[in-house]
Amino acid sequence: MTAPLDAPPVGPAAPRGLCTDCGISRTDDPKACGRACQFIRPDYPGMEARVHGRARDPSRPDEMHFGPFRRMVRASLAPPRPGAQWTGITTRLGERLLEAGLVDAVLTMAPDPEDRWRPVPVLVTRAEGMARVRGMRMGYAPLLALLKPARERGYRRLAVIGIPCQVYALRALEAELGFERLYVIGTPCSDNTTTENFHRFLALLSPAPETISYLEFRADYHVEIRFDDGRVRTVPFLRLPISKLPPDFFPLTCRTCVDYTNVLADITVGYMGGEGEQWLLVRNARGEELLDLLDGEVRLSTPGSAGKRAGPVKGFLANVERAAGGLPLRGMPNWLRPIVGWLMPRIGPRGLEFARARVEMKAVETVLHLRRQFPRRMKSMVPPHVWALVAPYGLKPDDRDGTGAAAAGPPPAPRPRQPE
Repeated sequence: MTAPLDAPPVGPAAPRGLCTDCGISRTDDPKACGRACQFIRPDYPGMEARVHGRARDPSRPDEMHFGPFRRMVRASLAPPRPGAQWTGITTRLGERLLEAGLVDAVLTMAPDPEDRWRPVPVLVTRAEGMARVRGMRMGYAPLLALLKPARERGYRRLAVIGIPCQVYALRALEAELGFERLYVIGTPCSDNTTTENFHRFLALLSPAPETISYLEFRADYHVEIRFDDGRVRTVPFLRLPISKLPPDFFPLTCRTCVDYTNVLADITVGYMGGEGEQWLLVRNARGEELLDLLDGEVRLSTPGSAGKRAGPVKGFLANVERAAGGLPLRGMPNWLRPIVGWLMPRIGPRGLEFARARVEMKAVETVLHLRRQFPRRMKSMVPPHVWALVAPYGLKPDDRDGTGAAAAGPPPAPRPRQPE
């Protein structure tokens, strides 16, 4: 019987500029980056139409923010799985696919044996192996470097659990990969950094950072920190030591990513719109098939929404502009932060409005950082739906950065097609 986790070695990364090391440059065809990378010339309308049968529809509520979806639900496993980051939905989906014999392997990330926070790409071949990959990793993760080893091992039906930059490259190369069946489970992502940088951040949160076993940014404007001895601590966002981080703590790629919600996955499993539970976007028929695997194990409800996002997004925009390319500044006096930290979970955007605010902040960040550092890349890197999201905040295409007024128009009309 094969081991439940298989971690084939990966080659070195090819030198790249805007790169999150999805793993394609580490394969025997590193030139494939040119046709796969979302940071070169992404085609979201075309890719959405190919994967989901249609591009995002401006007339459907929330598709401009979150991408195409069939349904959007708040969800939690009942009971939650022990040790899960939230309730364990992503891990359980991988287990169910393997238990049902629908895939030969699940391609995902496991913790490095020497560093629990460092991601290592693995192929999980037995359901019990999924418990060893649960939880968050932080760092660049060459997940797609294992696509060729998966084929060489004879795996023809594969599930991939990945973040947006990995999923975009996977979808761009999907037709040439030769898998008989592919399930794509996406998790949202906004900002990544090196594992080394993340350790520096943990050291600012605790005098014993090596004892931190769990960290999660929650939708109630708090970070939850768990320790090996069972202690749990929560820190309001406004009390985080962001000002002590270097300006380049988050790479430019993450600050110019236009796909927070992983729009090319079959199902997105996140938390932003969950109000303390998980948040699922079922995007196509295969996503429905995945959610059906949890029938009787998952509790579903309609996502809520409260508060208004315009004020926080405008404040974020102003902070990013003042930061001049670094991390957003925190100009609030220290005495006021506990008060605002108490108010935000009560009167700030919550539920879906929190998710909309975060997506708009990412869109604002993309435009401002690219315009400052790579204005000539804006024409190819900023898709039309991003301009629609930032227009209410006074950001428009500018001829000086090669975009022109035409880029501000709506995205192409949805094209009715059947998903592949």
